[in-house]
Amino acid sequence: MQKFLLSTAAVLGLTSFAAAQDLAQAENAWFKAGQATIAARLAVQPNTNKARNVILFTADGNGVGTNYAIRLFEGQKLGGLGDDHVQPQEAFPYAALVKTYSTNGQTPDSAPTAAAMNSGVKTKNDLINMPDSVAVGDCAAGLATSMTLFSDIATQLGKSVGVVSTARITHATPAAVYARTVNRDWEDNSSIPEGCAQKDIAAQLFDAMKAGTIDLALGGGRQHFLPETVTDSEGKPGKRTDGRNITEEVKALGGQYVENDVDFMALTLGNNAPILGLFEPSHMKYEQDRSGEPSLAQMTEAAIKSLQSNDNGFYLMVEAGRVDHANHAGNLHRTLVDGVAFNDAIRKALELTSAEDTLIIVTADHEHAISFNGYCGRGSAITGLCMEINEAGVEHTGTPETAADGKPYTVAGYLNGAGSVLVEQADGSFSGTRPADLTNEIAMDPDYLQQALIPMTSETHSGEDVMVFAQGPWAHLFGGTIEQNVIFHVMNYAVNAQ
Repeated sequence: MQKFLLSTAAVLGLTSFAAAQDLAQAENAWFKAGQATIAARLAVQPNTNKARNVILFTADGNGVGTNYAIRLFEGQKLGGLGDDHVQPQEAFPYAALVKTYSTNGQTPDSAPTAAAMNSGVKTKNDLINMPDSVAVGDCAAGLATSMTLFSDIATQLGKSVGVVSTARITHATPAAVYARTVNRDWEDNSSIPEGCAQKDIAAQLFDAMKAGTIDLALGGGRQHFLPETVTDSEGKPGKRTDGRNITEEVKALGGQYVENDVDFMALTLGNNAPILGLFEPSHMKYEQDRSGEPSLAQMTEAAIKSLQSNDNGFYLMVEAGRVDHANHAGNLHRTLVDGVAFNDAIRKALELTSAEDTLIIVTADHEHAISFNGYCGRGSAITGLCMEINEAGVEHTGTPETAADGKPYTVAGYLNGAGSVLVEQADGSFSGTRPADLTNEIAMDPDYLQQALIPMTSETHSGEDVMVFAQGPWAHLFGGTIEQNVIFHVMNYAVNAQ
């Protein structure tokens, strides 16, 4: 009621203020919308409750540019022009820019960025929850160091902990919730050098489940939990050389293990037994191609319903891991379809929780080398051609813009990657030209690779800032431009506030 009264008073105050100014544009729709925004901001009151629950949403590779592209894509799919669409996290009352560099990389990978959010400190590329005094691959140094993670803090407070990802559950971002390693690639024991006693990431997940630190884990990566002598339900062999079948070990703990969407839907939720779902040998399918496995929103719903049975609350990390992979492939369509699936997961979390006791944080670990081209008219399909601005109206004219070479170009592209127009020649040199027959239909095909400049087999990350959006207890601590490790400190403060 207090917020409503403040909002009403704010609107009345703004209306009288505008009237007193006698501004000619006061009746303009955009002007009125601006007034409504100010009124809404005036009504926002900081929530200083102790956070019972914390949900950290991370769309891997979803920086400011990729987020912009997803906004347009979802808005256009809903029948609008796209730019004015509001994604669920964009309606949150608090936001900040986040610096993503690692201690040795201007451009980071997902290991140190995810670690920063889960440990509170920045570190080197390829390290997960290790101090930057340790060299990558230095097993002895890794065994001699330790960090307390936010999942440990949540467990000490009696909370349940879950991790959900469309990537391998042992991949860098989800692994940062529970693992510590000097090499992010040590996902199973077959990758660890001889003589190194560090446990692989899959084994660390089992240990965390056995200790009660991780109560639920849903994602891909089945191959890292099975011995090489065992094939999974898809006929794919495991990679472990130590003979361990960790899926059976989880079941021996009294836990539930599932591999497909049918068994997933039959899970018993909230019975305090660990839940492990591994839906692919490696990463889960792109949302565009998904079959036989749950969506990110479905996994998020199951996780919340299971974890919220704990009266002390929970910590849940949800990753849209394949946004990153589609960017790496230079395939914007799949990037954006997975981005919309990420939005759907956020909507599901908002539906199942309350802002009064649940801190929801939406961010990314890093950005990609995505770029946006030309003076495109409104409504130009984000995966299609840049269309001319309509000087007599709002929506584009339908005529493609052309570059100095006389050829059309897409709204979005990549600065490097597999879609490079430069192709290696027989003599080892690179040369090429842009195709003249590019049409909107070709560009909007789900399998189209955006044009790129620098030839690379895989498009790269970039060091640009990402956004963090937040609502709930102590979300107002986010603001300005922050270092990525500050996200941990906001979560830690929120669950321990007096």
